[in-house]
Amino acid sequence: MTWNAADLPDQTGKVVLVTGANAGLGFWTSLALARAGAEVVLGCRSATKAQAAMRAIRVKVPNAKLSHLALDTSSLASVRAAGEQIATLHRLDGLVANAGIVHFPEQRAESVDGNELVFATNVLGHAALVAEALPVLERTAADHDTAPRIVLLGSLSTLLVRFRSDDLQLQHDYSGWQAYAQSKIALSSFGFELDRRLADAHSTVRALVAHPGYSVNGLDRRVPGVNEPTKSRRLADNFQAVYAQSKARGAEPTLRALTDEAADGGWFFGPRWLTKGDAVRQTPAAITTDGATASALWTELESLIGTPVLSGASAVR
Repeated sequence: MTWNAADLPDQTGKVVLVTGANAGLGFWTSLALARAGAEVVLGCRSATKAQAAMRAIRVKVPNAKLSHLALDTSSLASVRAAGEQIATLHRLDGLVANAGIVHFPEQRAESVDGNELVFATNVLGHAALVAEALPVLERTAADHDTAPRIVLLGSLSTLLVRFRSDDLQLQHDYSGWQAYAQSKIALSSFGFELDRRLADAHSTVRALVAHPGYSVNGLDRRVPGVNEPTKSRRLADNFQAVYAQSKARGAEPTLRALTDEAADGGWFFGPRWLTKGDAVRQTPAAITTDGATASALWTELESLIGTPVLSGASAVR
């Protein structure tokens, strides 16, 4: 069966956690999943913004099953606290690692844990969250004979910079663009390595990576409290429409990675025309699939988050 973004496979009964779900790609991903029948857990820092997003979803899906999970991926303590809540879920069929800093700081900044802020938010927090969520994903797989999925968000920027594996946190030569692009290379590499290690552990949980192309808010419809671009932003974004697409369309590769029954672990999805277009399987940047780079990165991530990513039920099946 051909996957269709306008008619997702039925997700009734499934529970999906989407980080950064109150705006942008995360909001449109959550809305589409709710329309398809999924119970969506919105992982957001702000309860106020999460409530606004849930109200907006219920305008379109009155009976949507939604809840808010307090989550700040820049803080490992916040991730651990969120993990305690995730452990109480009756099931978890999907985790979308969407949250992140896109508008990066001009000067190097650090998280509450002392890590470079973009790297901490985009990569470390999600690695720690995966470690917290995997036991529930594994339990869901065993109890319901399913193959839960983890989808991590990549970026076109992975094609545009050299990965400084010897300076992951850019302590010696910081630039905001390098920090963002490097974080997306690291998160993609982590995703592909995660799937390899899950497969080696004979887990049925799968990890995939998706990128949204060049997606901008000004091409989306106005959603009170969620998407309210200024007139100047709409004008600027409409001038870019020849090579840009809306955030709603940018969410489609993520949705395909999560819901396409024909997709397999380790697959990479993006827009057909690189920056825009239908969600199709694509070839990732070579650095993101390099085994030696991924292995070294994995070791460093586990050291920084202070726990193994694959432990307990997720290590052996």
